[in-house]
This record gives sequence, C-alpha cells and structure tokens, in this order.
Amino acid sequence: MTENTNKSALLGRRDVLRAAATGVLAIAGSGLFSRHVLATPETAARALSKLTGGVTAQEGKVFLKLPEIADDGNTVPITISIDSPMTEADYVKAVHVVAEGNPRPGVVTFNLSPSVGKAVISTRMRLHKTQNVAAAAVMSDGSVYFTKKMVKVTIGGCGG
Repeated sequence: MTENTNKSALLGRRDVLRAAATGVLAIAGSGLFSRHVLATPETAARALSKLTGGVTAQEGKVFLKLPEIADDGNTVPITISIDSPMTEADYVKAVHVVAEGNPRPGVVTFNLSPSVGKAVISTRMRLHKTQNVAAAAVMSDGSVYFTKKMVKVTIGGCGG
C-alpha cells in the first residue's frame, strides 16, 4: 500500500467512527428527552374523549379497585367493574383506562361483548408517578360512564 492509500483508509475509519458516535449520542439523547414528556390531566382528558368518540361521560356505573398507595409503580393491580346486565340489549362495548401522569395517557382498552357474562376486568399496569387513573365504559346504547381514582406511587414505575 502506498502512503496515500493508508491515509485514505484511515480517514475512512475515522469517518465511520465519528458517524457511529454521533448516532449513539442522537439515540441516547432522544431517550433522555422522551422520559420527561408526561401526560397531563388535560391530555388524558383529550385522549379519553377521543377514545369514547367525544361523548360526554357521566359519573356512575364504573367502579375502580386500585390501591391508595402503590409500593411498586411497575405492577399496580387494577380491577374495573361496570354495573351492566351484559345482555344483547344492554352491555358494555369497551372499557378505556387512562393515566394522567404516564408518558402516554392511554393505558389499555378492553373490547367486550354480551358473551363475557360479567363486566369485570382485572390486570396490572405501570404508573410513572402519583396520579389519577380514570376508566370509562362505552355502553351498547352509546352512552359513556366513567370514574377516576388517585394512586400514590412510592417507587418504580414507567420512569424508573
């Protein structure tokens, strides 16, 4: 190899390393910024409105069982029950859960039918910090019912 060929190859390696370092920093930087963007009560309300088709929700019929204090935000148990006969004429079509302080307000949506027999759902979710959790039930007649409850998160959660 001549001296010019060695310099060209060396510069090529440096360019590759420089580009790789820039890419790593860009990826790491974007991860840092996204963790600080959290939902607010307003964005959670907008998300819930969008999920329910903009129908004005009424309080009642929906019951949330959540711990008042979640020792571990990574696995917060939640049970949602809706007062509905779950018949062909009157049933819960969908249940939407939103959290006001998570990176994304929409937590989960459950689609139901009369064949489930009972409108009760239990699962676990992650909560980033102390916040309100809301659940809305869309009924077969198009009406929407909701409730919300505050959960104090002491450690863990979506953000660490």
